[in-house]
Amino acid sequence: MKTILKLDNVVKSFSGLVAVRDLSFEMRERSIHALIGPNGSGKTTTVNMITGVFPTTSGEIFYQDARISGRPTHVIARLGIGRTFQNLKLFGSMSVLENMMVGGHQLTHLGIVDFILSFGGAGREEKSLKEKAEEVLNFIGLYDVKSENVRSLPYGKQKMVELGRALMTAPKLLLLDEPAAGLNPSERKEFVDIILKTFATGIDIFLIEHNMDVVMNMSDRITVLDFGAKIAEGTPAEIRNNSEVIKAYLGDKFRTN
Repeated sequence: MKTILKLDNVVKSFSGLVAVRDLSFEMRERSIHALIGPNGSGKTTTVNMITGVFPTTSGEIFYQDARISGRPTHVIARLGIGRTFQNLKLFGSMSVLENMMVGGHQLTHLGIVDFILSFGGAGREEKSLKEKAEEVLNFIGLYDVKSENVRSLPYGKQKMVELGRALMTAPKLLLLDEPAAGLNPSERKEFVDIILKTFATGIDIFLIEHNMDVVMNMSDRITVLDFGAKIAEGTPAEIRNNSEVIKAYLGDKFRTN
């Protein structure tokens, strides 16, 4: 199976504090790969390096054999990497549909000057963007609330809008940072169903998640961090029975033998 994402001896330091140390792993194409570990173990920092928010201190990151470490966030996004955030980054004064359309801005071709001066071109692009947003909203089950202010939605639906906005970038690889955090059991099941539906369309999923039921039931492979370093990697069955992972993070309740 082809490697879609590769981290090679990646290090990230902040003013001498090492947040991620010598991290290497590979994510295979057509898989759901989870990154887990205690709070402060470097998971979100890792996602921020993959997406170009943070530069690496050393080491390299590759996406489909192309080196992406050191490249700007918008360039990485256009290569086919989308993401959601641990804390919602929605525009509270806008409608659901408007939030979705903002998420798809990279699908447009006109620059700001052309957009202002070319009324016909701008109108065509706005129409295309709206159609794409409505298509994604229908896919995630939020078409009926497209005109509502996003702040009026329950938290679980707001998380779904965040996912939908990431899908507006037409990603080949989607990075999800704590997608089930703060959701009640019914919301969590609904969200997991949408993630699996997304995966079934051909989009690979890289997942950070504290809810171990979600991780163990969805993931093909799991990488475990502790204090910024990889302490284990394997299938869900291997991870749930790894003594170092149990001691550092899971506890004995997840052991199966």
